[in-house]
Amino acid sequence: MTAIQEAQERPRGARLPRSARREQLLGAAQEVFVAQGYHAAAMDDIADRAGVSKPVLYQHFPGKLELYLALLDKHCDALVESTREALSTTSDNKQRVANTMEAYFNYVSSESGAFRLVFESDLTNEPAVRERVERASEASATLVSKVIQEDTDLPEAESKLLAAGVCGLAQITARYWLSQGLEIPRDEAVRLVASLSWRGLKGFPMHAGEPGSEGSAQD
Repeated sequence: MTAIQEAQERPRGARLPRSARREQLLGAAQEVFVAQGYHAAAMDDIADRAGVSKPVLYQHFPGKLELYLALLDKHCDALVESTREALSTTSDNKQRVANTMEAYFNYVSSESGAFRLVFESDLTNEPAVRERVERASEASATLVSKVIQEDTDLPEAESKLLAAGVCGLAQITARYWLSQGLEIPRDEAVRLVASLSWRGLKGFPMHAGEPGSEGSAQD
């Protein structure tokens, strides 16, 4: 049950704890921003969706931008954390690539549509928005680059470049896959893109004995 549903089941006028009210308002704002975009959305729309008065909304968020940035922080952090988990669950490099692709596909295909706030925002000219998105992309690429550098003889700058390519491939192909109406089953789409990425990465010399190194990898 979502925070909005829980709030709607409470008697009219019932007070929520501040943290629960904040989550409820964020949930309502997310639905409105995903459906309408930042510029078309109004604080009135968000308050109505949450079932609160506009003064209550302003008690928690001083303006529409602050509300949007709070959501952006939440979902940028989620992307970085999903990348971290994808890499930490195995020491096999081939599986790490597959896990990373799966993390992005899962992120993009979430029913909430929150990825649109991060990757398809109509507010990218706002410096605070751009900074958050770039920071999340940088953090995800840094996580991947550390694995590449640890397992190959590539220097830091080259590892970072390859990692940016891996994350970019994951993000763009996941969004394209979604835009095509899920014509290909998700697991198959992940397999295809992971195979493409791994075939490129495994060409770089791996440290001898590393799981998933070129000598032991299977296509």
